[in-house]
Amino acid sequence: MFGLKVTLLAAALTPLAVAQNETDLCCTALAGSSLKARLLYPGQTAFESRLDSYFDVKQQSLTPSCIVQPKNTKEVALTIKTLTAVSSAKSCKFAIRSGGHTPYAGASNIEDGVTIDLQYISAVQYDSKNSLVKVGPGARWNDVFTTLEPLGVITTGGRSSTVGVGGLTLGGGISYFSPEHGLICDNVLEFEVVLADSRVVTASKTQNPDLFTVLKGGNNNFGIVTQIKFRTFKYDGMWGGLVVYPETTIQDQFKALIKFSNNVDKNVKSSAIVMPVYQSSVGADLILNAYDHAEPVVRPAAFDEFLAIPGNVSDSTAVTNMSDLAAALEGSTTSSVYFGTLTFANDLRVMTEAHEIYKDVLANLKARATGDWQIYVLYQPLPPAYWKDSAARGGNVLGLERFNGQTLCLYQPYISWQGAEQDALFQQAGADLVNRIRAYAVSIGADNPYLYLDYADNTQDPLTGYGAENVKKMKAAAKKYDPKQIFQKNVPGGFKISKVA
Repeated sequence: MFGLKVTLLAAALTPLAVAQNETDLCCTALAGSSLKARLLYPGQTAFESRLDSYFDVKQQSLTPSCIVQPKNTKEVALTIKTLTAVSSAKSCKFAIRSGGHTPYAGASNIEDGVTIDLQYISAVQYDSKNSLVKVGPGARWNDVFTTLEPLGVITTGGRSSTVGVGGLTLGGGISYFSPEHGLICDNVLEFEVVLADSRVVTASKTQNPDLFTVLKGGNNNFGIVTQIKFRTFKYDGMWGGLVVYPETTIQDQFKALIKFSNNVDKNVKSSAIVMPVYQSSVGADLILNAYDHAEPVVRPAAFDEFLAIPGNVSDSTAVTNMSDLAAALEGSTTSSVYFGTLTFANDLRVMTEAHEIYKDVLANLKARATGDWQIYVLYQPLPPAYWKDSAARGGNVLGLERFNGQTLCLYQPYISWQGAEQDALFQQAGADLVNRIRAYAVSIGADNPYLYLDYADNTQDPLTGYGAENVKKMKAAAKKYDPKQIFQKNVPGGFKISKVA
């Protein structure tokens, strides 16, 4: 009992101890401002709870000197002003967190720095007069869907309920509504942004249009987004769910996916993902497909070829809501996770070889991995329908238009496991999948340089994959809006345009 009291006393005194530590000038400076009540420190229950809420254990393992949780745009601006005003031999390093879903250490957390946590800038407000929704970047997509669904409207949004709005949007963003309405970033009407000099500006087609364009795919290179206005459209429910098949059906799955992808423009309400999957707890090689149709029509014709494949193990498809479909893909926060990505032609040869490589990598994991682990590899369409309206809406920097209307396949290994001692094994498995498949695609001329930033591992370089013209746009905008390179030098997380040749 006495030991418990000592522990609690130490935790209670932690803020004072940190504030008194003269070497920690950044948190001390924040504590000396009106943000004092917004700070969390190591040892506090609320601090540890925020770390535990990161999607990936590797992010949870980092310990910032303090977490600051501004509650509005003015407080974000004050945070930036305070951190950039600190004069010391070591400038204030900081991370920016919206949902905290990017699964590599340092993406939205930091060791011995300040994490700016946007958890409380998460309001979702529907504006019926202008058919738009205002969303704080700290909101999760479930917040958006559950607000809009009862009103009979919706916007393009993430396919997993716990993903944060800010990060997904700034990386491009794919939605079940993308075949008809485009990428998530291209449904943004306006960003509110705090710049490195603490000014608050609007970025839209008519105000700071260069900043508006580069934010759509440009990650955290230009400022901190504090509000996003999205266009909305009518909605009256969905049909969809998950269907599980034996692994032996994989060739039929690939053939159905290729045909489906080539006909997206004829079936703009429909989306499909094919996922070979293995879970150590189940011990079976399976194919998990996600089928989704953006209106309440049961088993629409677009899925006929998929649904004709015999032998499915289970089928959860039903008329439902977007919020329920997103909840079905919610991830846990108790594992280490690897994301990686690759884009290639919508080509059966590449898919077939990719699956052979997957089986080889999987066999190695089965022989060596321990504990609870799982691997999914996602194949999903990346058709021209996704960016057909981009230019008219102010453009983005993804560079997809340069592929001359080619339908592509987006590939992602998604691996999760327990135990830091296995990090190297699983990280290597993910890298092997990406690198070996890319090498094969290159060998037959079916490769593509685009890398979807929201799936990219930190060893990858998605910004270069946007193409030289868009790299120039991003460099010019970074120089204009952040001439002191605060978001390049003081924010180590994310993919940095200053590192692109």
